[in-house]
Amino acid sequence: MDSALQSKILDLLDKHRILTLATLRSDGWPQATTVGYVSEGLTLYFMTGKDTQKSRNLALDNRVSLTIDSDTANPMAIAGLSMAARAIPVTDEAQIRNVLFTALPKKYPEYTAMMTDVDIADVAVFELRPEVISVLDYTQGFGHTDMVIVGEAERQVA
Repeated sequence: MDSALQSKILDLLDKHRILTLATLRSDGWPQATTVGYVSEGLTLYFMTGKDTQKSRNLALDNRVSLTIDSDTANPMAIAGLSMAARAIPVTDEAQIRNVLFTALPKKYPEYTAMMTDVDIADVAVFELRPEVISVLDYTQGFGHTDMVIVGEAERQVA
């Protein structure tokens, strides 16, 4: 992947705090929800309750689509990401604790007090492994998108 494009992706991941996640329900309908996330390189993490619709959907099919963007008054300033990814449940307790008690409070400092009371037995943490990333950058022209196929090497934290 081109280093300038990778830098743009990492910058967009760092600047934003929420994403819209689309999963597939058991009846075949897509379901889009908004979740907070943290990232390490091109790998993203989010938490949800173990018994949520998202968790049930992901147990059936771990393919997801997601978008990361923000509203802008100038359509020619649109910049964001669209991804096809796999959602993998995190099962390692040390990694779960790192996401919940280190990474999330850094990105969401206002949630620190709330996070100290979280019982990890009730929480599902998912790792989002992007396979395809579309980088939207309308400053380069209306509808401009660069598509990147992501391999394991690109997902690694430098």
